[in-house]
Amino acid sequence: MLYILITLATFCLMEPITWLTHRYVMHGFLWYLHEDHHQKGEGFFEKNDAFFIIFAVPSWLCIMLGSMHGAYWVVSIGAGIAMYGFAYFLVHEIIIHQRYKLFTRSNNRYIKAIRWAHKMHHKHLNKEEGESFGMLLVAKKYWDKIKREEILQKENHHQNSE
Repeated sequence: MLYILITLATFCLMEPITWLTHRYVMHGFLWYLHEDHHQKGEGFFEKNDAFFIIFAVPSWLCIMLGSMHGAYWVVSIGAGIAMYGFAYFLVHEIIIHQRYKLFTRSNNRYIKAIRWAHKMHHKHLNKEEGESFGMLLVAKKYWDKIKREEILQKENHHQNSE
């Protein structure tokens, strides 16, 4: 039970870690790797994809070294990081950017809000003046925008049906 709690706590802690890393590393001294993600070029792969490996290394090391030394709490940390990495891949690559065409349309509020928040992040083409640096948590202002859109759509639908 303790190891499950450590895994889940690590997963939850990854969101603020991701926010800080995205804001101060990817939009900071490693901007040269992240820049092509904001200014899309030719081809499927981006320099930004290197972050997959950079962020996978701590997970792999925790799982491998924890297993080798019987430190299963360390394995749990590695598993939590890996779970967050999978969630990040699913949300960022499949749902938001649709690099893999699995889910192209959705009426789900969370998906609409996360896509809008990320769109607002990408409206900034340079490393300064960014917003919405997290991945899985959506700020209230983006939820509010989606709710306003839904209300307008219902009003328009109601007016058109009269």
